[in-house]
Order: sequence, then structure tokens, then C-alpha cells
Amino acid sequence: MAEFVHLVVVKFKEDVVVEDIIKGLEKLVSEVDSVKSFVWGKDIESMEMLRQGFTHALMMTFSSKDDFNAFQTHPNHLEYSATFSAAIEKIVLLDFPAVVVKPPTA
Repeated sequence: MAEFVHLVVVKFKEDVVVEDIIKGLEKLVSEVDSVKSFVWGKDIESMEMLRQGFTHALMMTFSSKDDFNAFQTHPNHLEYSATFSAAIEKIVLLDFPAVVVKPPTA
């Protein structure tokens, strides 16, 4: 069965301390066993016209869609969602089964 990916592209509000939001996300994913991996980054290369104001990308990987669904309804996720939602100016969410073309090497 294919892994399931939760991809978030976001622009945070001007007054938000992004480090605090990221620390909260790191805490959240460490508390929820269904999250297989979590990576994030801040855009430093794209031209403004291409990134359309978005500044950060966050990606969580799950072993299955069922694990993703368990995460979506987990009490810790539901609680943190309010904090995260209040911090964003705009967002794009994509949730999809991963199609692996070149697997990661060890």
C-alpha cells in the first residue's frame, strides 16, 4: 500500500513567531504515532512571483490513508489546529497517496 502524504504550503501572518509554530508542530508529530515522518522548510530561492507569497512548506508522511485519518481526528491535532489556523494568512493543503519514482537511499 502506498504511503500517504499531507503537504501544507503556508504564509504566516506578519506578527507570528514562526519558530513557535514549528516547535508546536514538532511536539505534535512526536506525540502522534501515526505520523511516519515530518519535514519542513522555508523558501529561500523562489522568485516572489512564483511563490505567490507562500513562505513555508510542511510535509507529513503516513504509512496509509487510515493513519492519516487517525491523525486528523487525534485530540492533539484537533487542539493544535486552532493555534495553527490563527497563525496563517493563506494556505494550500494537498493530501495524496505517494507515487514513488525514485526511492530514498539509505
